[in-house]
Amino acid sequence: MPSLGRLHLITDTRPGRDPLGVLRAALPVARADLVVQVRVADDATDREAYELARRVVEECRPYGACCLVNDRLHVALAVGAAGGHVGADDLPVAAARHVLGGDAVLGATAREPATARAAVAAGAGYLGVGPCHATTTKPGLPAPIGPDGVRAVAGAVTVPVIAIGGVTAASVPALRAAGAYGVAVVGALSAAADPAHATAELLGALTC
Repeated sequence: MPSLGRLHLITDTRPGRDPLGVLRAALPVARADLVVQVRVADDATDREAYELARRVVEECRPYGACCLVNDRLHVALAVGAAGGHVGADDLPVAAARHVLGGDAVLGATAREPATARAAVAAGAGYLGVGPCHATTTKPGLPAPIGPDGVRAVAGAVTVPVIAIGGVTAASVPALRAAGAYGVAVVGALSAAADPAHATAELLGALTC
């Protein structure tokens, strides 16, 4: 399985956002430290997801960055992504591992230790844990778990824990102290006036 970068950029495909423009700003700064999770709206077609994922793979390749596809594992396979990420309402982790194969990167969502341990036992190679803080980038999320929730999950597993949900450069130190290997962001980059500078700030906080 490829090594996992510490900064995960989740594509923001809401109206008015420019996911590829943000990616192009972040890649020269983060390079192989960047993992790009291609996430599209639930009502997006498979063709739309495929076209975005294909372009993300092409952008990532020269920098050695890792591209994953959230939820739609058939799209991940079709574009030659490094793997995928599944949430609670997607394919079960064991089924996702079967689809992607043993060498692919596979992440799963968890917010408490028992779920985290079960996901790892089923084949997850890393865990997305959160939401850590309040966020408006995805509707219908449960209450934030904060650094203490991250600490509980990180203490229960040996795979990398990626904290997600309302993450900013200022919140990274507390999440790292709680055991997070890295962080996943949406708005911290997609809404930044200078995504390249914001990427550098996040990386700096992750490596302190």
